[in-house]
Amino acid sequence: MHEHIRKRCIRLGELLIETRETVRVLAKMTGYSKSTVHKDLTERLPTIHEGLADQVKEILAYHKAVRHIRGGEATKNKWKERASQD
Repeated sequence: MHEHIRKRCIRLGELLIETRETVRVLAKMTGYSKSTVHKDLTERLPTIHEGLADQVKEILAYHKAVRHIRGGEATKNKWKERASQD
């Protein structure tokens, strides 16, 4: 693995732990695609830095556990917004 990819993986992992944001938000913040960020955090990081990868895995699991709630809230707000426009 190239050195710049290793550094990117570690930087993304540290940023995720610091901000606790979603993969989508991290991708926007860093300018990488969601696919790249996700692959770096879930596949590459465990081979580079196991301790950091464990912390990242916990945060990603939390985001996965609450995504249905966030989706429901977004839909609720969307319909509330549409109703107020009419």
